[in-house]
Amino acid sequence: MKKVVEFLKANPVQYLATVGRDGKAKCRPFMFCFEKYGKLWFCTNHTKDVYKDMQQNPEIQLSVSSPKYEWIRLSGTVVFENDKSVKEDCMNIPIVKSQYHTADNPIFEVFYLENPYGVIADLSGNPPYEF
Repeated sequence: MKKVVEFLKANPVQYLATVGRDGKAKCRPFMFCFEKYGKLWFCTNHTKDVYKDMQQNPEIQLSVSSPKYEWIRLSGTVVFENDKSVKEDCMNIPIVKSQYHTADNPIFEVFYLENPYGVIADLSGNPPYEF
């Protein structure tokens, strides 16, 4: 998990893919928040289409590449959880704080990936790191 967290933190704008409510693929910029309780946490709000898409189909994939031509593909099942501690920790992230102001904001939602799996790979020809 440490290698995955380090990679996501080093490459802060990831791309999250969902199946839209219209049945078509949707991909949008997203941001990893942190690891806590052995889980990878993210946040959004319940007025966004991405939230509604994940409610309907919680299977997602996230991807990002580094300037060194390394990349990660991370898949899992989204689990929304109303965890006050996680929401408060999110307020330590300036961009999150600027959007939602407090952990008690009624539209603010946090989620983690259940059973995350994926690879970190590069163009070196070495085998990818699978997790």
